[in-house]
Amino acid sequence: MLTIEDLVLTVTDPDTGQETEILHGNSLTLGAGEALGLVGESGSGKSMTLKCILGIEPSGARVDGRIELDGTDLLTAGGEQLRRIRAEDLALIAQNPHGALNPVLPVGRYLIEGMSDARGMSRADAERKAAELLREVGIDDTDRVLRSYPHQLSGGMLQRVVIAGAISGNPKLLLADEPTTALDVTTQAEVVAILDEMRRERGLSMIFVTHDLDLAAAVCDRLAVMKDGEILEIGTPEDIRDRPQTEYTRNLMAARPMLYPDGHPAAFLADVDTKEADA
Repeated sequence: MLTIEDLVLTVTDPDTGQETEILHGNSLTLGAGEALGLVGESGSGKSMTLKCILGIEPSGARVDGRIELDGTDLLTAGGEQLRRIRAEDLALIAQNPHGALNPVLPVGRYLIEGMSDARGMSRADAERKAAELLREVGIDDTDRVLRSYPHQLSGGMLQRVVIAGAISGNPKLLLADEPTTALDVTTQAEVVAILDEMRRERGLSMIFVTHDLDLAAAVCDRLAVMKDGEILEIGTPEDIRDRPQTEYTRNLMAARPMLYPDGHPAAFLADVDTKEADA
């Protein structure tokens, strides 16, 4: 469904003209209905990868390689074609729902105008569909929420609204850019569960960007570990947990003590060292 080959992102300093390579020839594939987690520390290139898929990389940046969605190379797609793909096939869920919504408009406008303007629905149909979508993401008090302004709703409620907007156009691929970063732990679990349920019910593919291995392992079929703009390894959550291939992945795992049955990452590292020695 999605194929990325030798993706390189280069940015140019507008003052000095110096070029800096941000992404270093990364490749990955994503099947229909599959969820892939991009995990790694801040600055590893996770969000920049999503920006390249969407075609919203920084001004003046150069993207080389190939990003193919269902046979269409997104890097060579023209303006109108790319706009159509963004409207119909791709959906972004950002980490800050407040940034996705206009603070001076009720949140219903976000859902209703998106469906009536971009997808040609009548306003009455769009209003009915908006209420249905809110119920799908666990919001029962739909009339009140549709009338509310962003500051009147909690972060978790707003993120549910953004998820409803993302799935409103039945996209093929969800791009979730750390969608739970600004939420408390309990709300994180609820939002992740909603994302996972929506993806499975609708047969969507998803790229889930996070620095939290627990969250990624809970909703993703495979994980891609990134560091300094490079994908170091890709595997199932079990592969990454039990058979990490790089020192960086081992250290990343060791930073999450709750992942290990012995209660401390030192036991995990010692066990890996023993397995490597036996091998």
